[in-house]
Amino acid sequence: MTETPPFSKRSLAAQALGHVEPVTKGVVAPIHVATTFVRDEDNAYRSGYVYGRPDNATIREAEGVIAMLEDAGAGALLFASGMAAATSVFRALDPGDHVVAPKVMYWALRQWLLTEGARAGLDVTLVETESLEALRAAVRPGRTKLVWVETPANPLWSITDIAGAAAIAHEAGAKLAVDSTCASPYHTRPLTLGADIVMHAATKILNGHSDVVAGALAGREDDAFWQRLVTIRKGGGAILGPFEAYLLTRGMRTFHLRAAAQAASAMALAERLQAHPHVAAVLYPGLPDHPGHDLARRQMENGFGYMLSIRVRGGEAAAIATAAQVRLWTRATSLGGVESLIEHRASIEGPDTPCPANLLRLSVGCEAPEDLHADLDAALRAAHG
Repeated sequence: MTETPPFSKRSLAAQALGHVEPVTKGVVAPIHVATTFVRDEDNAYRSGYVYGRPDNATIREAEGVIAMLEDAGAGALLFASGMAAATSVFRALDPGDHVVAPKVMYWALRQWLLTEGARAGLDVTLVETESLEALRAAVRPGRTKLVWVETPANPLWSITDIAGAAAIAHEAGAKLAVDSTCASPYHTRPLTLGADIVMHAATKILNGHSDVVAGALAGREDDAFWQRLVTIRKGGGAILGPFEAYLLTRGMRTFHLRAAAQAASAMALAERLQAHPHVAAVLYPGLPDHPGHDLARRQMENGFGYMLSIRVRGGEAAAIATAAQVRLWTRATSLGGVESLIEHRASIEGPDTPCPANLLRLSVGCEAPEDLHADLDAALRAAHG
């Protein structure tokens, strides 16, 4: 397709933007593995490709789908992991720049900010970004260059007002970047709400099959900051491999179907688990008693995502015992795959985690929700004797 026709994002993603391989007329694009390309007789590169480290045709295919899903005016950039994508945004800043990030966020990125980010000269302030008052108080006009938010925030699933955060950041002369991994473009499109950059650990629901590690950035405007990100990926060699990009495109072709089914199952589980005698609390923004529910209804579409957490009565021992008893759920880290995963997060994140010791994080997959509930119910009852 030379122009994007007026079809829905679901239809465009299902056909990977309608690419047809020109030689064989195959409906699946080939995997381009070449690392170097022939110059023209006059020493030019009219094909647009020079070398495999900064660019690749298979990667461009996947980037095009992500850019379409996010309404990204600047396009999208694929990285070798979500962490490579996220840290590149912070590496685009200068030593001494002030950044604001959430207290509750993906733990590995929080640790990177407090260690490697600080060593690089970044001045980092962690706040409860779901409070616009706290965010406004933390921002330093003229000094703050980046506000980073994650919504829903892993693993407590608090909600940050993206439009409100964008207004605060822009008034201070800063960019707003949003980790939207757990919302996905199916539920939230941060660029349309005022964000400048959106990040995805594409390993998760965008790919959806637990067989690719990838990260993505999408930009609202092709400005100097976006070009800095292009340069960082090119110079640092952080691009995704072509085979992984091919698998990611394959995954995104069924993305809308998976995201809809997984969100519906998560909502059903959250409602049923609220009444469970061995569950002290259910953390899910789709529940009316969730502190961020009204905001989530305004800025999320098509449901509230595929992630929830439960706090198990009986403390840490009961939570770990529950995870040990499941038969259908899989005890593993990560999220967004077709298989449902259960994990005791505090033991992963360590002693400085904001995660309660009795919390189990649930990534809801594509299994029948009644089977998932029955398995978790049996595990909770077995753990409590």
